[in-house]
Amino acid sequence: MEALIFDTTFLIDFQREMKRGRDRAHYFLEHHRDARAYLPITAYGEYAEGFSDLSDPAFVSVVESFEIIEIDRSIAKRYAGITRDLRARGLLIGSNDLWIAATALQFDRPLVTRNLEHFARFPEIRLSGY
Repeated sequence: MEALIFDTTFLIDFQREMKRGRDRAHYFLEHHRDARAYLPITAYGEYAEGFSDLSDPAFVSVVESFEIIEIDRSIAKRYAGITRDLRARGLLIGSNDLWIAATALQFDRPLVTRNLEHFARFPEIRLSGY
């Protein structure tokens, strides 16, 4: 069974489409309906920031279909390594994206994102745009 890790950009686009009408995020899910969907806890937090009440049905309906990936020691070690490497090369990106990248690398699953520019700095990550 296919397994995918989702970035915050996907959640935001999916939520917008629920208001404006189906588009790329919905169609992506339709084409991958049998995939296991994972959400890094960092993406969960970024998405949750947009809601004043985390019991809001709009929030719950989106995140409940994802299996949350917590940060553990192995992900933290990946984070440290990739952060050190990008900083040395002058290519550092935001820390939340670094945590999401570390999660995708540790689990070796494709990352579904609209933010291809930032995540392309990690050639080992299989990116799945939508």
